[in-house]
Amino acid sequence: MTPPLKRVLLFDSGVGGLSVFDAIVEAGLPVEIDYVADAAWLPYGEKPDDALRARVPALIAALERAEAPDLVVLACNTASTIALAETRAAIAVPVVGVVPPIKPAAALTRTGVIGVLATPATIRRPYTDALIREFAADVHVIRVGDAGLVAAAEAKLSGAGAPSAAIADAVAALFGAPRGDALDVVALACTHFPLLREELAAAAPRPVAWLESGAAIARRVAALLGLASVDGAPTPRLALSTALAPGFQRACRMRGFTHVAELEFDSAPRGAGSSRSVPPDA
Repeated sequence: MTPPLKRVLLFDSGVGGLSVFDAIVEAGLPVEIDYVADAAWLPYGEKPDDALRARVPALIAALERAEAPDLVVLACNTASTIALAETRAAIAVPVVGVVPPIKPAAALTRTGVIGVLATPATIRRPYTDALIREFAADVHVIRVGDAGLVAAAEAKLSGAGAPSAAIADAVAALFGAPRGDALDVVALACTHFPLLREELAAAAPRPVAWLESGAAIARRVAALLGLASVDGAPTPRLALSTALAPGFQRACRMRGFTHVAELEFDSAPRGAGSSRSVPPDA
């Protein structure tokens, strides 16, 4: 008898974690995937740290009880820099966080100038400072905290297209910064941003490397789950959001999720129909 597939829960504030789903597909991991977005609180970068430290672990703990994943991917840079330790303490299964790809960017540059493109919340985190000190001390780092690209990615996946002004603003901030003329590698430090790779590359004044964390996350998932074979394909299962929008439904259905529903994170019992309720701890 074939053993059941391991189940992975991908969690993000919005559709950004779908870039990690895409990386898991590309890696050929034979796992079941549940995708959960806390869109009612999107964007996380505008929420108080203490509120996120309370909400994220509580919501993921409730999901662990309801859906029984074998592993959780906290597929959000902001949540990973704020609530990773608290989330790991709240559940029994492994939790993989998202690390801005600063180390590989510093290793790849040939000019000694890299960019870090993140949300304003992530770009100013002490965690990001520590990564730069440890892995990019010998290169010049251009930091750009962009507030518009998350919404641009959400718009793109809704079918409306990414606003060109948001793309242009981010590119101008990177290449127009001091020493931006030597920039050759950009670390995409938000899971929403790889969804805009084509638009960013097209707007850039010259070709550069755009690095993301998805492939590294897929490798970590495979190692933690002991997947000897990575020549299969993931099975999309549930796609849930605390604020169900047409764009979320469209993006998830395009990736094979057949059950897309609203997630009610409150103390009510499970609802009927297409909605699902996840009660928090009493």
